[in-house]
Amino acid sequence: MVGKTVRDVMMPEPWTIDASLSIQEAAHVMRAWDAREVLVTEDGELRGLLTDHDIIVLAIASGRDPSALLAGECADSELHKVAADDSTAHAVAYMRRHGLRRLPVVDGDQLVGTVWIADLAIATSDLTPTHAS
Repeated sequence: MVGKTVRDVMMPEPWTIDASLSIQEAAHVMRAWDAREVLVTEDGELRGLLTDHDIIVLAIASGRDPSALLAGECADSELHKVAADDSTAHAVAYMRRHGLRRLPVVDGDQLVGTVWIADLAIATSDLTPTHAS
């Protein structure tokens, strides 16, 4: 059996918001999507990750105006990501090493999806038996 790639199990339409949205607008979008984090893009390029924690700490707890603070200013630009053609086993190992639950998926410089650890666990379950025979 040929191993699966990240492309085989990723969500092909990642949740993204534009960097120019205010934190307040971003929070409304995240609530509507029931999302704890979204990818931030600018001119179609991946720029960072914005979490509900970022909104609380960087905007609300610091006393800044959430309607004047932009998503692009608060998004973490040090992104972990995985290539669409990487193996699912590689993605699992990478996520474990960095303590991640989800990753943006890229094809070259293009954002093409998101992969979740749960999807990878299912995809690789036949590769890593849970019980000894």
